[in-house]
Amino acid sequence: MPSIPTRLHSDILTGAALLTRLPLPDHRGGGPQAAWSWPLIGMLVGLIAVAGGAAALWLGLSAGVAGVVMLLAQCMVTGGLHEDGLADTADGLWGGWTRDRRLEIMRDSRIGSYGVIALVLAFLARWTLVVQALAVGHWGAVVAAAVLSRGVLPGVMALVPHARADGLSRGVGRPTREVAALAFVLGLGGTLLLTGQVVVPALAAVAVAAALARLAIARIGGQTGDILGAVQVVAEIAVLMALA
Repeated sequence: MPSIPTRLHSDILTGAALLTRLPLPDHRGGGPQAAWSWPLIGMLVGLIAVAGGAAALWLGLSAGVAGVVMLLAQCMVTGGLHEDGLADTADGLWGGWTRDRRLEIMRDSRIGSYGVIALVLAFLARWTLVVQALAVGHWGAVVAAAVLSRGVLPGVMALVPHARADGLSRGVGRPTREVAALAFVLGLGGTLLLTGQVVVPALAAVAVAAALARLAIARIGGQTGDILGAVQVVAEIAVLMALA
């Protein structure tokens, strides 16, 4: 049986390998129970974004440009994983008339009009809220949103059935409710540490995650990797709004 430090290291590497495109050793040793580490990966993503924004401001660029740099940094670190899920979710849930057709659309790598609209609105909302945070020096809000939005994902995986017999979410597996609870608690702790607030952003994140989960169950019978990506993006926006 591996020691606790070894297990923690393995789980964090597993989370980073799944949620980022950082040049780390390919690692999947932790399995679905490594999902507790996802808020920590969110903190890493948020800190990299903040570093990019701070560098832009240091170079004399405007807060608007710094906001663009921060969003670009997030997308580069994650490979646009969550944004791709948001686009596919919007196309599938609103572009098909039957469950099978919706799942087929979500698997299609091409992006449709609903996906474009969702991405444009999501980036516009995030950019507006990030710039607003920078204007008052609230850097912690940006990191907290990245942390808490990933802290709710294991809960969706643990509580909502899979919509497919294959796919990314099915391949990752289902974390236990205890692991999901730990991820959420870590997300709450990180948010409190970074912003001094927790109740309102937590309610916002849980509310949008629950709403999207219910919609996914109604439309396709459960969650997929794309649904999880959409939950992360929308939860991030909700947390930023709660902290604005």
